[in-house]
Amino acid sequence: MQLIHRNLLIGIHDALQETFFEKNKYADKVIERLLKAHKKWGSEDRKVVSEIFYNIIRWKKRLEYYIGEGAKPNNIYRLILAYLLWSETEYKKFEEFQGIKVADIITKLKKGTVPTKAFEHSIPDWLVETLEKELGENWEKEMIALNEQAPTILRANSLKTSTKHLIEELKHENVESFQVPGFENAVQLEEKKNVFLTSAFKDGFFEVQDAGSQKIGEFLEVKPGMRVVDACAGAGGKTLHLAALMENKGQIIAMDIHGWKLAELKRRAKRAGAHNIETREITDNKVIKRLHEKADRLLIDAPCSGLGVLKRNPDSKWKIDQDFIDRIRKEQETILQDYSKIIKKGGKMVYATCSILPSENNEQVENFLKNNSDFKLIKEEKVMPSTGFDGFYMALIERV
Repeated sequence: MQLIHRNLLIGIHDALQETFFEKNKYADKVIERLLKAHKKWGSEDRKVVSEIFYNIIRWKKRLEYYIGEGAKPNNIYRLILAYLLWSETEYKKFEEFQGIKVADIITKLKKGTVPTKAFEHSIPDWLVETLEKELGENWEKEMIALNEQAPTILRANSLKTSTKHLIEELKHENVESFQVPGFENAVQLEEKKNVFLTSAFKDGFFEVQDAGSQKIGEFLEVKPGMRVVDACAGAGGKTLHLAALMENKGQIIAMDIHGWKLAELKRRAKRAGAHNIETREITDNKVIKRLHEKADRLLIDAPCSGLGVLKRNPDSKWKIDQDFIDRIRKEQETILQDYSKIIKKGGKMVYATCSILPSENNEQVENFLKNNSDFKLIKEEKVMPSTGFDGFYMALIERV
């Protein structure tokens, strides 16, 4: 890692303060704005700033142990210093570090141990209890995986290109990549790069989508000509995959409660050449009722805790709590019950989350099937973070 200069440290400080202490500010958007505001930073500077920023968020609780106090706004520099010392990163002498007792931090670092599992894995105390209760003895293996940096994985857009051709196109633009074994359209970068500047992206040859997420579209068993509803479409990553799997034939109705997300989906669909998508904002229950028993396939990519994607969104573990998970489980139950009516008799739906908690996943499905005798489980699959991908759950259910 290169020598870290003063201006980079100030940028990291400001971005961390915004992420930790301003409501509804999420790390991915904060770092995006920071890098846009410093166009003169070189590619190496941008890379190292992003890496330090995310690692400090990821290891916040452990770093708090090293500095001996909580990360109040005026102690962000202490977190940064603790990380630089822990990771043995060279840095320019910096006036904001004056008065911080480096020796005290180094003493704790040399011990090499931390007092609790929460400090060791850098997660809130409540989450230790939740993971242990729901995952049993495997929870630490999964938490270790969730603290690793996520690889950048793309989905080759089969409406416009092939996996092989995408890899060749990226190579022409000095982006080395390879096909992920066992995934037809998944392409992984050899190292992180800003692929959004490539011609391949502008031409709609790919979307950034984890391999685990790509499984969900395939799990739904769509075919060209079907009528498919994506009930929680968001900005449309899985919607676009469904369009490709359907070869642009048939109809996809993409719905969400947030109109701005659907507007982003329209922009992405245009770039991807996906022409069989119609968007509908869910403004009231009538939007759902109009579709009762009208769809061949239904995707419910349900709102969830997001604990399966902490590799990509490490700040979310500091923004949620057990009360949030309890509320989201009730929401999942309601969505599954209400939206399942969209399926025709003989049709199929997938209930999916990016959580690793059974209470959000198979237990929700079991409860739904117990109360709805006209549905049956065909198959289910979970992708755990220890496989190297994000954590996902998916269940294929048929209306009989």
